[in-house]
Amino acid sequence: MSPSAPDRGTHTTPATPDRGTHTSPAGPRPVDDELRELAAQEERLVLGAFSNDDAWRLGSLLVELAQERGAAVTIGIRRGTQQLFHCALPGTSADNDAWIARKSAVVERYAESSYLVGAGFRAKGRTFEESSRLDPDRYAAHGGAFPIRLRGTGVIGVVAVSGLPQADDHALVVEALERHLATG
Repeated sequence: MSPSAPDRGTHTTPATPDRGTHTSPAGPRPVDDELRELAAQEERLVLGAFSNDDAWRLGSLLVELAQERGAAVTIGIRRGTQQLFHCALPGTSADNDAWIARKSAVVERYAESSYLVGAGFRAKGRTFEESSRLDPDRYAAHGGAFPIRLRGTGVIGVVAVSGLPQADDHALVVEALERHLATG
């Protein structure tokens, strides 16, 4: 798989973040609703602290959720440049590691989820690959990487999943963060 190919699996086409609707195979969907939902996730999923033990618990939760669903994913959690958690479930490959690196680079550059960044470009009728002026071998605005944001501090790391369609990668990370916050 080339680095510019979609993340493993079939990707759904998310709504674009400009005003109006986007027609998908499921029918029209208000674009503003999706953008509000993605932005609300980022506002809601803010942590009070994030230790190495928290990375282990969050990573283990992601592994558990993926295994329950029979999902072949790779999971990576970083704080700054330090890798705190990594797991490649059966059915994944080194390509998934490359996707995690590229999606995480988007989070680090924009301080937003890779899914939200890609949706922002599509909202303007452009693609991230053509309009960001960033090397597509190093950056991928596909769903699955989410900022680890601390209250009062900002983005300190990234949690990322690769192996499912981008909307599903994103949803898996969001679900795990929501559960992590509920138990923390």
